[in-house]
Amino acid sequence: MSLPPLSLRARITALTAATAVLAAVAVGYTVAAADGDGRPAASAAAPGLTLDKAPGLYHASRKGNVLSTPYSPSGTETADGARSRKTGLSCNRFYASGGSAVCIANHPGLSQKTKVTVLDRELDTRETVVVGGIPNRARVSPSGRMVAWTLFVSGDSYASSSFSTRSGILDTRTGYLVKNVETLQLYIEGRRYHAPDVNYWGITFADDDNRFYATVATKGKTYLVEGDMRTWKARTLRRNAECPSLSPDGTRIAFKKRVRKGTQDPWRLHVLDLGTMRETPLAETRSVDDQAAWLDDSTLAYSLPGRAKGTSDIWTVPADAPATGPRLLLSDASSPSMVQGGG
Repeated sequence: MSLPPLSLRARITALTAATAVLAAVAVGYTVAAADGDGRPAASAAAPGLTLDKAPGLYHASRKGNVLSTPYSPSGTETADGARSRKTGLSCNRFYASGGSAVCIANHPGLSQKTKVTVLDRELDTRETVVVGGIPNRARVSPSGRMVAWTLFVSGDSYASSSFSTRSGILDTRTGYLVKNVETLQLYIEGRRYHAPDVNYWGITFADDDNRFYATVATKGKTYLVEGDMRTWKARTLRRNAECPSLSPDGTRIAFKKRVRKGTQDPWRLHVLDLGTMRETPLAETRSVDDQAAWLDDSTLAYSLPGRAKGTSDIWTVPADAPATGPRLLLSDASSPSMVQGGG
């Protein structure tokens, strides 16, 4: 199974070295582990920095520091030399929307765990959840109410030659927590489906805080699913679609599609029109192992490996036919998240 920076990556066979391998995989496209006790740091925050007062492109550096950098659609305000402001957070993955943010970071202990920290618009902690696994994906709904995460895990009885994932959802308004979305009633191509190897990852929310999209994998196949929080059901929309990301206008989904067999550069970014179910390959022809983020209705951002080992860079590409190629936005950066003024 492949995943997303964090995706299900290609299948890894060295289960005897599970913790070490997973850690290396997680860092490859993301950032270093959180410091000390795994809590988001607060001492380095810029005075008065809030999601309202510091709109722009939020991202994580190689060392795990979350920064806010000015951004304009033309890119003229965003460059490696642009003035970035520290949030004081240290995260493997970060995402902000609707006046809320989520920071997921490695949590210390004998077993591999992740601390999920939900933050308000002042970047103060609202809630924390500790769950087993290695940080992989994080998303917040447009309203800021719903928070989701995906983690790498090992030890599932069916996963003798690959790692698995666990995805969770938190409703910050009601406090309702789903630690494992595998309890969803799943319908594959119209029929109720049960299997022990079902895995979900890469959740993305619609603006009604009820509908969401995700990847589900089973029997060596991946599907794009549409989920419903109220009924707790999910149905497949199409095959071969991973790491979905819903556009701000709610009409399209960016995803990575497997276009080559094997584990070497297998994916290409596409955009799916939900009205026509027509897909469009984007101008980025390199293999992108990430859950792309929409900076606006016409631009996608994503991470690719940097020149130096263990680093990554943020690139952008138009979310339409490949008329304009990809552009380097920030070096030594990952986990892009666009925050508009006013939270």
